[in-house]
Amino acid sequence: MEFCDGGDLLKKINMQRGVPFREEEILDLFVQICLGLKHIHDKKVLHRDIKCQNIFLTNGGMKAKLGDFGIARMLNNSMDLARTCVGTPYYLSPEICESRPYNNKTDVWSLGCVLYELCTLRHPFEGSSLRQLLGKICRGRYAPVPTRYTHELRLLVNQLFKVNPRDRPSISSVLQRPFLQKHISKHHQVLTLPFKQCLDMTCSGWNPNAGELWHTVCSDWMDGWKHDPKVTYCALWVTKSWR
Repeated sequence: MEFCDGGDLLKKINMQRGVPFREEEILDLFVQICLGLKHIHDKKVLHRDIKCQNIFLTNGGMKAKLGDFGIARMLNNSMDLARTCVGTPYYLSPEICESRPYNNKTDVWSLGCVLYELCTLRHPFEGSSLRQLLGKICRGRYAPVPTRYTHELRLLVNQLFKVNPRDRPSISSVLQRPFLQKHISKHHQVLTLPFKQCLDMTCSGWNPNAGELWHTVCSDWMDGWKHDPKVTYCALWVTKSWR
């Protein structure tokens, strides 16, 4: 398992000490998270706990890796709905707060929370009690993103926070935004790790509670490598954090 020497995204945000991130830096990190999320959504996997503490950093805090699949869930297809109430309260979607069935759009909401934190250095939804917090989430009421950021970025945050999951964009749709393209092209590169190293990184630390999930991701990765040693993957490798 790779060591992420930059800590997690929450640590990076706290280190700003109130100084806003540049938009270029926000988008650079954001597209890496999106690329990792798209990879697992394409495999019909819900992460269900997207938050700043589960986004790990390397290369001086500039490369992001999605981790902690401890409560991830596989769906048979993209239209399937999960029903278990899981996740971290600040990042819960309205449908989970209301105990309604949900799909991968709940990860998109949580992604919006992460993007908002990068823009404002605070949570979009806060309350003095859990009940008050959940009420704000269900109404979709939050302070606007500062106007120092572009209209495109502020509009994206707004769309990720649509209360009705059907109105939220898919992760594939998010990645098609023109203003993200230069960042996306920067983070596509050829996988060049030796086969055994890939095997060790993806299959060690077996978690019996998520065996089927991780076996699927691992098998797909290994099959791609065996058929084409230069298969292209995004630079944000999907990692795990269980022991």
